[in-house]
Amino acid sequence: MSNVKEFKVQSSKFKVNKPAPTLNFEPGTLNLSAALLSARGLVKSYRKTKVVVPVLKGVDFSVREGGFVAVVGQSGCGKSTLLHLLGTLDAPDAGEIYFEGRRIDHLAPRSRDALRNEQFGMIFQFYHLLPELSTLENVLAPVMIRFGVLSYWRRKKEHIERAKELLDLVGLGHRLTHKPRELSGGEMQRAAIARALIAQPKLLLADEPTGNLDQKTGGEILSLLKKLNRDSGLTIVMVTHDPAIARQADHIVRLVEGKVAAAA
Repeated sequence: MSNVKEFKVQSSKFKVNKPAPTLNFEPGTLNLSAALLSARGLVKSYRKTKVVVPVLKGVDFSVREGGFVAVVGQSGCGKSTLLHLLGTLDAPDAGEIYFEGRRIDHLAPRSRDALRNEQFGMIFQFYHLLPELSTLENVLAPVMIRFGVLSYWRRKKEHIERAKELLDLVGLGHRLTHKPRELSGGEMQRAAIARALIAQPKLLLADEPTGNLDQKTGGEILSLLKKLNRDSGLTIVMVTHDPAIARQADHIVRLVEGKVAAAA
């Protein structure tokens, strides 16, 4: 874990908070305080056959730039649903979501894709690595998608160097050519973190990042996230069911039956 400190020192390429000139937000939106990401009045339901199941029932949420917020609650309370809405993977039935003061919940699909690819990093409990790609190729996948084949190949050496530095950062510099099936659960999650960082995001959204790991490995992943937050100012929103893990964050938002019960 000693390599984690190098995120800030090693290269200025990994600074967060870069501008996003290519995104097209709807004009006329208001700047909501100093929050990097905020939401108000989020409502979300899902339909199962003929039954409508309410999940979120008017949730307000915010995280400041450089903050580390944990969202906790029992299974089914709406934690993952909230994270998916904040990351524009799904749309709320009602309510609004703002990133850097601009509304994002009703963006066109192409603009949502650009936002996630350029400004958001995401990690999940089950990693979602592509099984046919090596560790290095999995980390490079977002920049391949972002720049397209021709632009990627023009800067291939630069992209590969950045990916290798990130894999060194998370302790996987010796696993560049290994496929996901050849990695442990902790190694796959480290690869997923490196992949989430390749675009130099302003915001990292983590859905149960330690939930599929043993206690020791989960602790190592949490330590890595804390170092990224502390040393490089990366803003993190993390969903977890474990109160002990949540206490490592700066603030805790507790969901109970689709509503915010308490914040700390």
